[in-house]
Amino acid sequence: MSHNMSLFSVHAILLLGTDDRSRILTKYYSAPHAPPNSKDYPGSNPYPTVKEQKAFEKGLLEKTNKSNGDIILYDGRIVVYKMEGDIMMYVVGGGEENEILLYGVVLALRDSLAILLKNSTDKRTLIENYDLVSLAIDEICDDGIILEVDPVVVASRVSRPPAQDVQLKGVDFSEQGVMNLLEIGKTKLAERMRQL
Repeated sequence: MSHNMSLFSVHAILLLGTDDRSRILTKYYSAPHAPPNSKDYPGSNPYPTVKEQKAFEKGLLEKTNKSNGDIILYDGRIVVYKMEGDIMMYVVGGGEENEILLYGVVLALRDSLAILLKNSTDKRTLIENYDLVSLAIDEICDDGIILEVDPVVVASRVSRPPAQDVQLKGVDFSEQGVMNLLEIGKTKLAERMRQL
């Protein structure tokens, strides 16, 4: 029996609304290095169409609403989840994946969103800050490969200000200002050409 020696471990990360069963953010991953001429391989996306994804998500919500645990085996996959306000956060892995590793991912997602959204993790806040949520998921997991599980590091990478701010005060964007800039550029270029 050959063991899967791949870093690929997350099949999907799902953020679903519990009140109206809506999809807030869903990311399905396939292994980045698929065997040639093969559709069904370990790490392939088992739900390639939106219809299949929605059916999987509907069944998952129905099963986890009744359950009070944090981990289930559903459709041959290990699913770890956390409920936060009116949303459910799911991390889906293969049937033989390490549950503790996947649980670390869902905790990292929950805690980093709590830091970024100032402990207001509900459906409305997630939709309003969709860019931060998407970036946080991308910092945690890239193409099914877990990159970071420290929520403080994830939050700092997502919310980091630009390294260098451009000062636009005092810059004249009128036609005369652009002409002045062009003249300055010409004189500087002429000076550089004379130096050569």
